[in-house]
Amino acid sequence: MSKKENIVRYTSEELTAMRARGEGQTDWAAVDAKTDAQIAADTASDPAWDGIPEDWYEHAALRSNSLARPKENKLPVHIRFDADIVEFFKSGGRGWQSRMNAVLRSYKESQRGGSR
Repeated sequence: MSKKENIVRYTSEELTAMRARGEGQTDWAAVDAKTDAQIAADTASDPAWDGIPEDWYEHAALRSNSLARPKENKLPVHIRFDADIVEFFKSGGRGWQSRMNAVLRSYKESQRGGSR
C-alpha cells in the first residue's frame, strides 16, 4: 500500500502572510489543554522516543564549536566549491553551511595549533 503524499508549496511571501494571519497546522489550544499525564502518554507511545531516557535534557549542553558561534561573527563571501563537495554537505540537510564551516575550522585549528 503506497502512502498518499500531501506536499504543498508556498512562497516565502505566502508563509509570511499566513503567519501574520495566525494560520498554521498546529492546534495550540489542544496542546495547551493537555495534562502532564497525556503528554507523558503521547511521548511513551511515540516510537521516536524509544530508548531516550526521561532525564535526557539534564545532561544536554551547548557544544563549544562553530555551530554555537553568534551570527555576528559570520562574514558573507562568494566562493566556488566542486559540485560533489556541496552536494555532500547539502545531503545532510539544514545546517550544511555551518557543517562546512566546522570542517574548515577544524582544518584551520589543526594547522595553527588550535588558536581561534
